[in-house]
Amino acid sequence: MIRPVYIYGSPILRKVAQDIDSTFPDIKQLIDDMFETMYHSDGIGLAAPQIGLSIRLIVIDASPLEEDDPTLKDFKKVFINAKIVERFGDKKQYKEGCLSIPNLREEVEREEKVRIQYLDEHFTPHDEVFDGIPARVIQHEYDHIEGILFTDRVSALRRKLLGGKLSAISKGKFDVDYKFKLPK
Repeated sequence: MIRPVYIYGSPILRKVAQDIDSTFPDIKQLIDDMFETMYHSDGIGLAAPQIGLSIRLIVIDASPLEEDDPTLKDFKKVFINAKIVERFGDKKQYKEGCLSIPNLREEVEREEKVRIQYLDEHFTPHDEVFDGIPARVIQHEYDHIEGILFTDRVSALRRKLLGGKLSAISKGKFDVDYKFKLPK
């Protein structure tokens, strides 16, 4: 089922999400819904707060970026209760966008490598290091479960300049082809 994406200004996007366990109701269906919502919205990652659930659940499918990086061909993952334990490597700028902040892309600086501990969709624990585009996508989605948006990571001056655009987005002044929910 395709779910609406919560838009900038929605309070849930600013909350630190809660851990879940294998008894979480209909977790398999929720994961399927998140992938379906992400694909329908032309995204490569989606965090549960973006669909109105304050839980530590992230889905990523970076295979659409395979042309830029062939290692992404089968990069499809579920991250439950993720904790980034280390960020390292050079900091790199990259233009990011977000389904919750439609039609806005900004340069964001992030470390090129990340070590993350998480549970997969079977609640099997993992402790892995990712680099390059996977590390960037993971950090972006991880920020969502920490109540952080990519616009928080741009310079203070740039953030000030974006104020009008962000205000317009929160009022629904944008055009997208996916279901969304505006802040109340």
